[in-house]
Amino acid sequence: MKKDVFIGIDTSNYTTSLAICDINGEILENYKALLPVKQGERGIRQSDAVFAHVKNFQKITDLIKKKHSEYDIKAIGYSKYPRDAEGSYMPCFLVGEAVAQTVAALYNLEAFAFSHQAGHIEAAIYSSKAEPKEEFIAFHVSGGTTEIVRAVRAENGFKINIIGGSDDLHAGQAIDRIGVYMGLSFPCGKELERLATENNKKIPSYKTNVNGYHCNLSGLENLATKLYDKEQDKHLVSAYVLDFIGKSLEFITENLRKEYPQQKIIFAGGVMSNSIIQTRLSKKFDNVYFAAPEFSADNGAGIALLTRRKYLERG
Repeated sequence: MKKDVFIGIDTSNYTTSLAICDINGEILENYKALLPVKQGERGIRQSDAVFAHVKNFQKITDLIKKKHSEYDIKAIGYSKYPRDAEGSYMPCFLVGEAVAQTVAALYNLEAFAFSHQAGHIEAAIYSSKAEPKEEFIAFHVSGGTTEIVRAVRAENGFKINIIGGSDDLHAGQAIDRIGVYMGLSFPCGKELERLATENNKKIPSYKTNVNGYHCNLSGLENLATKLYDKEQDKHLVSAYVLDFIGKSLEFITENLRKEYPQQKIIFAGGVMSNSIIQTRLSKKFDNVYFAAPEFSADNGAGIALLTRRKYLERG
């Protein structure tokens, strides 16, 4: 007998993703394919991202076709835009929308649209088992976003109110720019983390730029590249970068706890899979939750789970 399942598709500027969850809200499949980035480059242009997703289109449709023989697909969801905000748009999400709408038409399914950010938050809730019953705070920290939001469940995922974040460079951008400067391959997060854990030198002192729930990270790029030029030590610079970002997030969390002492704080996004940053924050604060690594970076799992929730709530 076939299982009732729900599909989620996410076509971000970094990854082609497809996930499948069952009627009980358990993730059964979590397929991800990184988009190719040339050595020495710090990202990928939207036009190239769209082309790369289109090339992955066949893999996605083949996977859906294969799984359709095992599962009874009830609905399909997709990321339509980066954030739940007016004017939020990125061309790369058009590919996921096209795939989802095509599959929905072929199999006579409902297709639901969500934001990429809502998918990240839902995936973090699922893997951390936070399951907030009321309003909560979420950090979305990645290559394309560094935001702090107040959120509560709503029909299209979450009702979100942005209350803070980086006012210039995103945390993931800083990591990738500095990593590429040192000769690492994009995306640089995992390699930077490995190098940082092997550092045995004292991290030079520095001053963060945090004001309330806001921070500035562009200065980090200048400080870290200068440190690398001087020391030529990838381990030290990697530890410096992650310490700077971790301390900035720590200071923001301290400020949040003064105003919201009881609310759950959920950390989502690829940067928050970093074990060094997670350890720093979890040791200092209670009632904080982190997505598992496989659900931190861009993925379709949150979209699949949101699709299930919306389908069941609609009856």
